[in-house]
Amino acid sequence: MSNNQIDPTKWVDQYSDYLFNFTIARVNDREVAQDLISETFLAGLKSMKNFKGEATERTWLISILKRKIIDHYRKSNSKKGKAEVHINYKDDESEGDWLEERVADPFDKTAEDSIQNEELGEAIYNCLDKLPQKQAKIFRMKTIDNFDTEAICNEFDITPSNFWVIIHRARTAMAGCMEKTWI
Repeated sequence: MSNNQIDPTKWVDQYSDYLFNFTIARVNDREVAQDLISETFLAGLKSMKNFKGEATERTWLISILKRKIIDHYRKSNSKKGKAEVHINYKDDESEGDWLEERVADPFDKTAEDSIQNEELGEAIYNCLDKLPQKQAKIFRMKTIDNFDTEAICNEFDITPSNFWVIIHRARTAMAGCMEKTWI
């Protein structure tokens, strides 16, 4: 298979868990998340001819999914929707992967892994709710929503060194909470 070919017959097996974890972090509703993933797969099938192979299949599907999430919030026109429309389109997957690194590899999964990933997502959100509000918001913006450090510093009027102290404290608190509740 050349670089610009994709295989939709493998999408569900290879990407559904990753897409679900990505979506549930943004919509926090299982049914909506599953609907958005289905819409993403359908849109991917319809636009397969547009896949140029410049990105991986997963990155391409995520970019479709991001648009579906934004459309969902625009339709619901909720307060959260107005905030979530700021989802970052940057496909730099380096800095925001702290939580994703702790989720089982989506390419090596069993039914048990799927259940564990769902439980892990719930545990992460329960621990996030226990952080001080400002710390939780900054942590979420950086690690889940992939906001740029400078944008977060500007929004909260903090220095980059203060930002990293907050992130470090949040990670430490999250790790402690996850040890108690998940591990």
